[in-house]
Amino acid sequence: MSDAIVLIPSRMASTRLPEKPLAEIAGLPMIAHVVRHAEAAQIGPVVVACDDERIKQAVEAAGGCAVLTRADHESGSDRLHEALQLVDPERRYDVVLNLQGDVPMIEPDAARAAFEPLSDPDVDIGTIMTVMPDHGRHDPSFVKAVVTPVEGRRHRALYFTRATAPTGDGPLYWHIGVYAYRRAALERFVALPPSPLERREKLEQLRALEAGMRIDVSLIDSAPMDVNTPDDLERARRAMTGAA
Repeated sequence: MSDAIVLIPSRMASTRLPEKPLAEIAGLPMIAHVVRHAEAAQIGPVVVACDDERIKQAVEAAGGCAVLTRADHESGSDRLHEALQLVDPERRYDVVLNLQGDVPMIEPDAARAAFEPLSDPDVDIGTIMTVMPDHGRHDPSFVKAVVTPVEGRRHRALYFTRATAPTGDGPLYWHIGVYAYRRAALERFVALPPSPLERREKLEQLRALEAGMRIDVSLIDSAPMDVNTPDDLERARRAMTGAA
């Protein structure tokens, strides 16, 4: 595998959970837990790309590394691209993992699984999915990956949708928004305008597919717990306290 870096986009604004990155879980801000789990994956250096000095200070107080980026980015991918230019102007790293800042309990194996598709030189972007739980089949907040098998647990993405798809017998797959980009693919992606299907489905990854980029998806056993609401936060607190 090429030299890789892990970047964690993190922004303070959140309508459902104000100041989410700083939410305390088991004695640490949530963003610090994400950093620690990312470091445990041993993929490469871990840097938080944030839009607020308070996030940067919290990460550094926990022993991590953070860089301030512009506050007006429209997407995490744009923030990721700016951070990559700031922390690696020498272009040492040619693969970057985009790990979300609201998954404080992500397993190292899940993070590494996003990289596995990049062992194929034809793949531009790697990501992960798991079998869809029954309660998510008809819920548009659960993004479905429409895929075809390649080998082992690796699949090629044909489409991503909020609809219940595909029809017929067989499992549905829940796409999890962890991405491993070749650097050239990330640079191409952020230079593209939002695409028609991206706008319609409100799914950024469709921009890459519509531009002819290849996304392969690794199947993992279970989805990492994400934190978006006060109820999610309480569940994470109970889970991490019980694991301590």
